[in-house]
Amino acid sequence: MKQTMNETKPSGWQRRTILFLTSQCITLFGSTLVQMAVVWYATMETASGAWVAAFTVCSYLPQFLISFSGGVWADRYSRKLLIAGADALTALATLAMLLAVPHITSKPFFLGGLLLMSVIRSLGAGIQTSAVNAVIPQLVPEEHLMRCNGINAAMQSAVQFAAPAAAGAIFTVSTLDTTLMIDIVTAILGIGLLSCLSIPSCKSQGQCSSFIQDMKAGVNYAFSHRTIGRLLILYGLFTFLCVPAGFLAGLFVRRSFGNTYWYLTAVEVIGFGGMILGGILMSLKNNGQSKTRLLSWGLFSFGAFAVGMGLSAYFIPYLIMMFFYGIALTVVQTSITTLIQKHTDVSMQGRVFGLLGTMYSGFLPLGMALFGPMADAFPLSWIMVGSGGALILMGLYSKLL
Repeated sequence: MKQTMNETKPSGWQRRTILFLTSQCITLFGSTLVQMAVVWYATMETASGAWVAAFTVCSYLPQFLISFSGGVWADRYSRKLLIAGADALTALATLAMLLAVPHITSKPFFLGGLLLMSVIRSLGAGIQTSAVNAVIPQLVPEEHLMRCNGINAAMQSAVQFAAPAAAGAIFTVSTLDTTLMIDIVTAILGIGLLSCLSIPSCKSQGQCSSFIQDMKAGVNYAFSHRTIGRLLILYGLFTFLCVPAGFLAGLFVRRSFGNTYWYLTAVEVIGFGGMILGGILMSLKNNGQSKTRLLSWGLFSFGAFAVGMGLSAYFIPYLIMMFFYGIALTVVQTSITTLIQKHTDVSMQGRVFGLLGTMYSGFLPLGMALFGPMADAFPLSWIMVGSGGALILMGLYSKLL
């Protein structure tokens, strides 16, 4: 029987939740800043697609490999210590790279060091993400989960909105070293705030079982549960079909509207702006509204705007649809997160969200590997329309959850 979460909620949950989300946004800002700065540095210094692809793989593949294991650890050990430890691991990797910079004179060796740092940071992110999503239901009463997840989505989108501008400003007046130092400072601040927070311990019911047994139990639990299993598969397919209109947006804009940095910047700003508004709107939803209906509406709208973006002949209408595309994206992600938190036993939260992270970090590179080369063989607009149509069908299917 699912545990009653309200029984573990001490008073003042709002204050603790704000403190927790703030600590995670601070560390997310530093991590996003470094991730963008490293890819930009590789792009500017090498102008090599191979190097850029290598950094992309190093940013996602380790996270894919570690996410489910991180979820198991989140159910076996202290989630607070896991989050702080993951932050400390990434900060130490960044510090080691910062200290090594003056002693590396070969550009290939320097880029190799950045790749290694990206691998370690990706491993830390895979461990941290599962624990963070599992902590939220421990702090927030079930009836407020949707609002809390909406606030979290808005805060994270705002951070991701600000990070590119900050990275550009830093590179204009300083060097990569400054960016690495900022990440170390934000990690220290985030860990400091987290240390002030009391998080109830929630160990797995099978504490004496082996790690492998816990992994098998997590997979069996997730996919034997009708709703959770379908949500995980739905999220994987959603991530896969996001690639043409979302992650290949820069390529579409360059081919369809012109190769200017202003266009590319406008797309990023408008997209994140929509995501911020989407998070705010989700935080205002009342408790009685159907989360399944919101998910269905979000998927349907997301697909419809993807189709519209693929058919756009002018840049301004494309930007308008990108804005609403960002809103729909947040609606889908927040609805799926809340539904999983609602239906998952507290002792299984880490493993289920580990599987959710595996779906994201696995299906995204798979989509890039398929749709990227396909976009060189067929018009990208056709691919966007096709993927958008599939998302519309998924929206209709999600009503059956």
